[in-house]
Amino acid sequence: MTDLLIVILLGIVEGVTEFLPVSSTGHLILAGALLGLPEADATFDIVIQLGAILAVVVLFWGRFMIVARGLLRREPQAIAFTRNVLLGFLPAALVGAVAYKAIKAVLEAPVIAPTVVAIALIVGGIAILVIERFAPPSKGGMVEDMSWRTALGVGVLQCLAMIPGVSRSGATIMGARTMGVSRETAAEYSFFLAIPTMLGATALTLWKSRHELSGAHVGSIAIGFVVSFLVAMVVIRWFMSIVAKHGFQPFAWYRIVAGAVALIAIFLH
Repeated sequence: MTDLLIVILLGIVEGVTEFLPVSSTGHLILAGALLGLPEADATFDIVIQLGAILAVVVLFWGRFMIVARGLLRREPQAIAFTRNVLLGFLPAALVGAVAYKAIKAVLEAPVIAPTVVAIALIVGGIAILVIERFAPPSKGGMVEDMSWRTALGVGVLQCLAMIPGVSRSGATIMGARTMGVSRETAAEYSFFLAIPTMLGATALTLWKSRHELSGAHVGSIAIGFVVSFLVAMVVIRWFMSIVAKHGFQPFAWYRIVAGAVALIAIFLH
């Protein structure tokens, strides 16, 4: 298998998993370990996520323009939307800046990271099943209708995603569900929260790794970026339709099965 094909496959993995509550970083770590790809390090894994984030910007462009015009007019709904996204982003920004080296070390550990990912997949799957079963009744409303306490609480829970395999989207969506946010709004909030979170993570990673990047490395990242963007454009729409019909249980069972299979593969390796 050529390096180009492997990079494309990892881009597909990222595009498919970024917005599903199954952990895109965890899947990239497992795929990289399985394929033995040198480029499948923390820098590659984090930066190509930006391609999937760009898909959110494109698909929700109209919504963002409404918010932008509302901010210029000082409309309460636009201000509340922006406040909630920024409050949800703040905890991850602070923790990420302080714990960058520790997080990167875990992501790049050749044995520890895949094992942590597998265990986190299983535990996260069980958590989703429990939350879906006992979540409080939905309060209704959109992202801008969430209270600032709910937004900040979801932001704190998003920090759990710094553990490989936990899933950023899973932590934010399930966190919002425990606070009475509807499935659809929780999913949308996770999409919007991904934009500043991953922009910040990408900027920090590129700056910290600027002396390590080679031309070939940058080329691999660029290809993975484009592939993840194209795939995510399709997956986001599909994800929302699945959530509306079946909730999050299908993803919980997938996590449990995938984590168990990964653990078996790791111990048999």
